[in-house]
Amino acid sequence: MCLSIPGKLIEIVAELDPTFRIGKVDFDGIKKDVNLAMVPQAKIGDYVLVHVGAAISLVDEDEAKRTFDILMQMGETDDLNMTEWTKDIILKDKDNHSIIEEINTKETRIKDIKEDLDEQTSNVWD
Repeated sequence: MCLSIPGKLIEIVAELDPTFRIGKVDFDGIKKDVNLAMVPQAKIGDYVLVHVGAAISLVDEDEAKRTFDILMQMGETDDLNMTEWTKDIILKDKDNHSIIEEINTKETRIKDIKEDLDEQTSNVWD
C-alpha cells in the first residue's frame, strides 16, 4: 500500500516560477526535498501531504500531526530514514541476519496492527 505522509514545508529550495518549485519538508526532524507543483498555493509553514516525492495537497496542522503519529505507530515512517540504496544493501547482506530479522519482525508487527485497524473499522458498521 502506498501512503501519503504529512510534513511541514520549511523552505523553498528552488523556484522556476510560482508553480514549479521544490521545497524542503520536515517530517518530524527528517528533511526531504519535495516537488510542490501540485500545491502552488503552499507557503512556508504549511503542512502538506507528500506521496512519492510530491506534495499532493495541503492539510491542517492538527490533522497532519495526528496522521503522522498514527503512521509512526504503524511503522510506516521508517522508510523516511532510508534510501532505496540503503535498503538494497541491507537486504543483500546475507551475513547480517539480525537486521533482516528486525525488518521481518517490524513487517509482521505492521501487518498485525493493520489487521487490527481493519477489524476495528469493519466493526464500526456492524
